[in-house]
Amino acid sequence: MDLDTLKRLNAARQAREAAILITNTATGDERLVLEKDGYDGDLQQDEIAARFRSGKSGMVKVEEGGDLFFTVSVPPPRLVVIGAVHISQALAPMARIAGFHVTIIDPRTAFASEDRFPDVPLFAEWPDEVLPRIGLDRFTALAALTHDPKIDDGAIAAALDAGCFYVGALGSRKTHAKRVERLAAAGVGGAALGAIHAPIGVDIAAQSPAEIAVAVLAQVIAALRRRGMSDEAAA
Repeated sequence: MDLDTLKRLNAARQAREAAILITNTATGDERLVLEKDGYDGDLQQDEIAARFRSGKSGMVKVEEGGDLFFTVSVPPPRLVVIGAVHISQALAPMARIAGFHVTIIDPRTAFASEDRFPDVPLFAEWPDEVLPRIGLDRFTALAALTHDPKIDDGAIAAALDAGCFYVGALGSRKTHAKRVERLAAAGVGGAALGAIHAPIGVDIAAQSPAEIAVAVLAQVIAALRRRGMSDEAAA
């Protein structure tokens, strides 16, 4: 790998950006594709998109010119949970098993205690204080679970603005309709509002906090693995 390519790849990794190094196994030629730059018109466009979604490296057979090896570098996904509630207690360990880095944020110290969330980064602060410090990006999911607009709304708006691959919020359809009105009044655009998953989670008729956590995690994983796909292709 030449020095310039190595520098670009390392910079992408440090910035939590997805990148693929494509190597021609016959000639040794290499090129670096960054997801943020797009790849329209690329002969391997579908393969590149699929590799970015799966995060898996591997060989790609081509008809002529030498086979291609795709070395995929994708940031580890993160799940930021707003609300140190019962659902979060079940969601955090399951999400960690699934490979997510989990962070819990809740300014209510009665809920945000280490006894309730051992071994999980926990911030007993307001989201608008924490989120700028930890950062949000396209490989971060945000689940707003407090049911309190004062805590949830700002975090949701920040996640939408950052392009998080998943933004979900707890509450009924009626509750969400009022949430949309508030966020729209705060300047959040219609397209972004339409990206919010609410009521949160896959519809499995969940009842208990643990069941709701399963539904939420399933929806987060689906959003991660379908990033960039059209609604038709994702169906």
